[in-house]
Amino acid sequence: MADSLPPSSSSKLVDFVVIPLILISGLVLILNQKPSTTYSWPDSGAPPPASAKNRQQTSPPPTAAATVEDQMVEKNYSDLERAEASLARARARIQDARRKNQTSYDPDYVPSGTMYRNPNAFHRSYLEMEKLFRIYVYEDGDPPLFHYSKSRGILGIEGILIHHVEISKFRTRDPRNAHVFFVPISAQSIANYAYVIHNRAWSPLQNIARDYVNLISTKYLYWNRTLGHDHFMLACHDWAPKISKGVPLLFKNSIRVLCNANTSEGFKPSVDVSMPEIYLPGGTMEGLIGGPPPSNRSVLVFYSGGVHGYIRKMLMNQWKDKDPDVQIHEYLPRNMSYYDMFRKSKYCICPSGWEVASPRTVEALYTGCIPVLLKDHYAKPFDDVLDWSKFSVDVRVSEIPELKNVLMAIPEERYIEMQRVGVAVRRHFEVNFPPKRYDVFHMILHSIWLRRMNVQLHDTYES
Repeated sequence: MADSLPPSSSSKLVDFVVIPLILISGLVLILNQKPSTTYSWPDSGAPPPASAKNRQQTSPPPTAAATVEDQMVEKNYSDLERAEASLARARARIQDARRKNQTSYDPDYVPSGTMYRNPNAFHRSYLEMEKLFRIYVYEDGDPPLFHYSKSRGILGIEGILIHHVEISKFRTRDPRNAHVFFVPISAQSIANYAYVIHNRAWSPLQNIARDYVNLISTKYLYWNRTLGHDHFMLACHDWAPKISKGVPLLFKNSIRVLCNANTSEGFKPSVDVSMPEIYLPGGTMEGLIGGPPPSNRSVLVFYSGGVHGYIRKMLMNQWKDKDPDVQIHEYLPRNMSYYDMFRKSKYCICPSGWEVASPRTVEALYTGCIPVLLKDHYAKPFDDVLDWSKFSVDVRVSEIPELKNVLMAIPEERYIEMQRVGVAVRRHFEVNFPPKRYDVFHMILHSIWLRRMNVQLHDTYES
């Protein structure tokens, strides 16, 4: 045991084993290729994705990292150092699986296929998350502004996921065991209950978030310890980025899980998490999942929705009621069913409105229609793991006049394969009560896990 060694041996242990391990740098989890639109997966030795005093990229751990760390006497180290040591061990195992192309045993599901950037690395990372990841939820604050959000309606996923986090097996009641800390602010509740109609000032809404962070930063040591880098918030309301901007460290340092994942408005793919917007009309997925095979889809492309935002206006001006193959509607005709049209169509347009997110992306995946992403500055959900080019189509705004030609140019064989992959990938976008492994709740947690694992944090009190 380390605490039985003579002073000279203990000193050597600290100098040559402990300190190098604490200072390991760089993410060693590299998923086959770098996605260009969301998370930055650096190669070994690459510069960090962001510079911060206590948010640092780490380099690959030494080969014997796991063995040496397992021999450390943890009681001599701080809570944060123990958390970093456990993450270093996980990084080593994930890198080993990636390097050796190892497949891990799983009785439920083994990721495979072209929809994954690196299925083995993802699977090993997911298993490590299930085994190690712990979340501490601050208990301060009362509903409805905290710990609660509506779980019905177009923004209902916010309330569903906040509830899932609060009752999750990943939750720890002991903050000393946590890897991340959940700040249970509800942007939707702030907008619903605290917003005063016709008051255009953001400060009253931002003050609610600012006051909460001030509370936890004075009552507990954990926020100040890392300046919020190991904290996260979760919100689907369009105003969430603005509300978080009122708390500079929350906006800059913390992991913000947002539906409104707009990179032109401060969303940082290497730090923040893109959350899919999911609308469950009846509160569950009942009646939403499934659709006919490609051979039974007679409509080339479909869209129906309000005209708000410049992209939808351009789409309507160019295509509304002009081509029977391109079914573009502002208001759906009486003889048409919204979800039936998804199931009759090969491609379904998912355009930005006032904001970049739209529930149509998941609605398309649920019904077997290939999403056509017509957006600017959008960070796709789970893009660090999933290769969206295998089950969706990106169309630039400048290509709207050529929309039909762009889709008709896709070979039938490729369309059939994309539709097959889309059906397979939708398990990662499904909402279950209670959550099931690999569903949208667990994929969001995995995205948080990756971002927490991507940095090594140092205690600012020690600095």
